[in-house]
Amino acid sequence: MRVIAATNRDLTAAVKRGDFREDIYHRLNVVAITPPPLRERKEDIPILADFFLKKFATATRRNVTAISEKAQRTMMTYDWPGNVRELANAIEHAIVLGSGTVIQETDLPSRFAAEPVVPQLDAFSYRDGINAARKELVVKALRKTNGNRAAAARLLGLETKYFLKLMKSLGIE
Repeated sequence: MRVIAATNRDLTAAVKRGDFREDIYHRLNVVAITPPPLRERKEDIPILADFFLKKFATATRRNVTAISEKAQRTMMTYDWPGNVRELANAIEHAIVLGSGTVIQETDLPSRFAAEPVVPQLDAFSYRDGINAARKELVVKALRKTNGNRAAAARLLGLETKYFLKLMKSLGIE
C-alpha cells in the first residue's frame, strides 16, 4: 500500500511538541514534495485558471469560455494565501455567480475587488468620502481574512450581522 498525504502543518514541529506520532511521521515522510506557493510562481496562474475554467464550466454546464484581461491582471497581482485551492475556488465562484461567457473582474470574489476609487472632485461630498473610506477598510479586512466575513467583522470589531449589512450598503459582494 502507498499513502499520498498533504498537510499545511509543520509536522516536524508537531512531532517535537508531541502532537503527532513520530513513527507515523517517518512512515509518511519517505519522499517529501514541497511545491513553492502560487505567489512565487505567478506564471502558472493563467494556465491553472484556464484549466479550472474548463473544468468548472463543464461541471456546471455553463457556457463560460474565457477570462477577461482585467480579471487576469487582477489575479496576477493577488498574493494567493490559499494557493491553488484558492484559485480553483475563485474560478468556480466566478463561473457559478457570473452572468456572461467571459469571466470579468466583477465576477471574482469580493476579496479581489480593486481598491475603492475616491469620488471625483465635482461629485465629492462628505458622505462620498466617508463611504469610500469605509469601503476601503472593509475590502482590506476581507483581503486580510481571505474573504472570511465573520473573521473580517471580528477584525474590525463589528457584529457579523452589522458587517454584512455594511457590505451590502457599500456594494461589496
